[in-house]
Amino acid sequence: MRVVTVGPRACLVELEDAVAAASLAAWARAARLPAEEIVPAAATVLFDGVYPASVEAALPRWPAGGEPAAGPLVRVAVTYDGPDLERVAGHWGCSADEVVEQHTSTELVALFTGFAPGFSYLGGLPAHRSVPRLSSPRPRVEAGSVALAGSWCGIYPAASPGGWLVIGTTEAVLWDPARRQPALLAPGTRVRFEAVG
Repeated sequence: MRVVTVGPRACLVELEDAVAAASLAAWARAARLPAEEIVPAAATVLFDGVYPASVEAALPRWPAGGEPAAGPLVRVAVTYDGPDLERVAGHWGCSADEVVEQHTSTELVALFTGFAPGFSYLGGLPAHRSVPRLSSPRPRVEAGSVALAGSWCGIYPAASPGGWLVIGTTEAVLWDPARRQPALLAPGTRVRFEAVG
């Protein structure tokens, strides 16, 4: 773990992975560290609006190695009709039906958000289910596309270019500024996918 100062009132804590980052961010919020924003990412946590020295002083109290507290469960209905479903099956060495079974039987967790408003990086797939990105990104991936890259799963909240392997689609609204919490899958949210259609 390393603390990097990024200004007089901000710092970045570098960690080993996204699970550790999510755990630290959740602990820091619960401990009410006096930061204006606490933002987890793939292997860092940004503390903004706080003196870096106060973050460094608080870090020894964090029970490193702990899992983030379980958040609310959101069920996402998916039609498994993606153009890359067979490609994922080939990487996994199984049938398309087995990809669906594995995907729907695994509880994932939103570890951090980024890329676009409402896009959550969902962790929890076993390492041996990792898949490569497309060698050349598609110019357009439709909103609601459920996709995999590495050991991550994500849902495109809006149409955009993208290189993840698309295995299905959902009608779930990932980002709605009119909701009390705009992001459907905020960090800490547990996610279960359910096959429909």
